[in-house]
Amino acid sequence: MNKKIRVRIAPSPTGKLHIGTARVALFNLLFSKKRNGSFILRVEDTDKERSKKEYEKSITDGLDWLNIELDERPGKGDYGPYRQSERTDLYKKYLEKLLKEDKAYYCFCSKEELEAEREEQRKKGEAPHYSGKCSQLSREEAKKLKKEKDSVIRIRNNGSEIKFNDLVRGEIEFDVSQMGDFIIAKNLEEPLYNFACAVDDYKMKISHVIRGEDHIANTPRQILLQNILGFDNPQYGHLPLILGSDKKKMSKRHGATSILEYKKEGYLPKALINFMAFLGWNPGTEKEIYSLKNLIKDFSIKKVQKSGAVFDIEKLNSINSHYIRQKPIKELTSLCIPYLVKDGLIKEEDIDKSKLEKIISLYQKRLEKLSEISKLVNYFFQDFDYDKSLLKWKDMNNEEIKLSLDESKEILSNISKEDFNKETLTKILLKKSKEFGNKIDREGDRGCLLWPLRVALTGKKNSAGPFEIASILGKEKTIKRIKKALKK
Repeated sequence: MNKKIRVRIAPSPTGKLHIGTARVALFNLLFSKKRNGSFILRVEDTDKERSKKEYEKSITDGLDWLNIELDERPGKGDYGPYRQSERTDLYKKYLEKLLKEDKAYYCFCSKEELEAEREEQRKKGEAPHYSGKCSQLSREEAKKLKKEKDSVIRIRNNGSEIKFNDLVRGEIEFDVSQMGDFIIAKNLEEPLYNFACAVDDYKMKISHVIRGEDHIANTPRQILLQNILGFDNPQYGHLPLILGSDKKKMSKRHGATSILEYKKEGYLPKALINFMAFLGWNPGTEKEIYSLKNLIKDFSIKKVQKSGAVFDIEKLNSINSHYIRQKPIKELTSLCIPYLVKDGLIKEEDIDKSKLEKIISLYQKRLEKLSEISKLVNYFFQDFDYDKSLLKWKDMNNEEIKLSLDESKEILSNISKEDFNKETLTKILLKKSKEFGNKIDREGDRGCLLWPLRVALTGKKNSAGPFEIASILGKEKTIKRIKKALKK
């Protein structure tokens, strides 16, 4: 195909942007940008009852946050309007054309009649389809019935086979005669999905339609409509579904959530892009970390798999952790501040950026997502309690723990405020901890001094080291927490 590459995503604003639609958007972006093409957002909001502006905003906000650049979208582009609700006159024009050429007709069958017809077909072992009963009505008869009964518009389906070469799955064939004369509009003002989609893809010059495999059943209908209308067919590619860990279609019970919820949880856009790219695509190498630029360079739709892609939250967390580790500490601190404020650990008007950077740096390598930061560093900002058994290192008894805490208090009390820094504390405490281990017949076990000290300062089983923590807390707070531990 020599014409300009133009691809689109066409979500319905009946819910928030979720991982499946975002992954489809990403693959369309990669496919188009590698070929200097255009990527379009078309909003399919013909479902008036369920479509909401807030959902459209969720879709655009999510794509913008992910840095998935749209060349054309509502308010931007030469092929608009980009909302189906604003294209009614266009659909009406083509519906009238089909009716005038007798390629479509009004159907007046009631729901009860259609259900009885389908039941009869099922009894005969036939695939349920419309018999074409109203297709024989003359225009005069149809005109008269329109005044008396509700109606829909059906296409005259004279096709037998539809074949297309799927970019992912190879050749696919459908017997469209089995579909019967399917409905294409409720009336001239209310087209149904497949009809509106066929018209829009043609008018917007869409060259390739890359979407989820749940749309495969729609493709022959759209191709049939394109053929009847005299339109060119775009090329189609159907991506594998995203599956949960149980290999069933991804749903909320698998942790599926909106893209903006992932943002709220503290995932970084670069991490999500990297993760989503591997949901159904593989570069054929061991490389797992990809920037968007390199994804565009290496992406090939030929390397998209046919089978479902399993959503692995641990993999996402691992990738997110990688990108967190790459962040300059100033930027990471700025990203963490909203979580600390929200959890009541700091106030925006009292932020000490220099101190915060030191605290965040202690946990940069341990963070999997930004929302974890408060739980990790809360001991710096608020009082805490803990069970005294946590102070115990290996098989130390209470008397030994008390000796250990007394030793730490004495050592740290003798260090001046000016020298109370990580380097000095590390040098002194490492030496003294070995001596203390020997003193209580523990063969220089440093943990006998350092473990009770660290727990006294944090109240946690796992945390950063006591040298770094004490240097940030300062001498006064450090001694105060050791005294509190001694009381236990």
